[in-house]
Amino acid sequence: MNRRILVDARTPVHYTMFAPVHTAMASDPRVDFSFVASEEPRRAAEIFRHAGANARVIGPRRAAFEQFDGYLTADFMWTPLLFRTCRIQMFHGVGGKYGFDAPTESMRAWNRLFFVNRRRLTNCIAAGAIDADSAAIRLIGMPKVDCLVDGSLERPLVLGSLGLTPDRPTVLYAPTWSPASSLNRFGIALVRRLGALPVNIIVKLHDRSCDPRRQYSGGIDWPSALAPHLQAGRCVLAASPDICPYLVAADALITDHSSSAFEYLLLDRPIVRIHVPELLGLARVHPDYVQLLAEVSESTVGIEDTAAAVERAVSDPARRSPTRRHNRVPPP
Repeated sequence: MNRRILVDARTPVHYTMFAPVHTAMASDPRVDFSFVASEEPRRAAEIFRHAGANARVIGPRRAAFEQFDGYLTADFMWTPLLFRTCRIQMFHGVGGKYGFDAPTESMRAWNRLFFVNRRRLTNCIAAGAIDADSAAIRLIGMPKVDCLVDGSLERPLVLGSLGLTPDRPTVLYAPTWSPASSLNRFGIALVRRLGALPVNIIVKLHDRSCDPRRQYSGGIDWPSALAPHLQAGRCVLAASPDICPYLVAADALITDHSSSAFEYLLLDRPIVRIHVPELLGLARVHPDYVQLLAEVSESTVGIEDTAAAVERAVSDPARRSPTRRHNRVPPP
């Protein structure tokens, strides 16, 4: 009998975390996958749009009455299921936000905890959420970022797919989601200012920044708001929920506090951090991650100093390289 796995997700990036594993196992005749957007079933087609044309996407009611050998999610979700199953937490991101590295509730109900790095594991043990000798612990790393170091992505091809030329430096602006993010503070003005520099610009919005609800995007339709300020052949809005190709294409990264900055350390390229204290508080960012990102990046607070930092980054990419290499999240 085949093993049946149910994958649950809130946003497309949650599926992106699992996508490499899905790809590796999709041809295995012993495993059958089903997909559910248990909290927002109406968004299921959008959330799992990259799972393949033959992906079995079902509703939460149907999922509740079917029997699965495993239930996997990349967020703290727990959809009701009639039959007992192995509950697997895969996590998402490595930014230390929203309690992932300082949980206030026990994680002992999970049968497997797939930790992305030792830092998060250590923090969760220190918080008392899990026991150090728990049989649920698996230190697996982050399969999503394997493509950053295995040579499967090529910068010229990624840039070509975006309509950008490879003969200019490329800057990736990847703000996190929050009404207090740099995007909400001055994102449009920053994109306009960057457009005056001799660089390509890729704007990668977080899934939640594309959600019109106020608690996520501030109630702003950001793709529409940014569209008039995107210069053809120079500045594009990235469409895929997977940021990895854009990280490979970028010569420098601008963010406020996105997980992408910590993933980008694998490439040892310059990072410009827009320091937004209100965001750090609202997102409950673990102090370890605030300090780490500050150490590996050049910190700015406004538009002009950010533009100046970008110019320095592309002209001297080796600056801060020893610090980046020393502090990047080590493999498990």
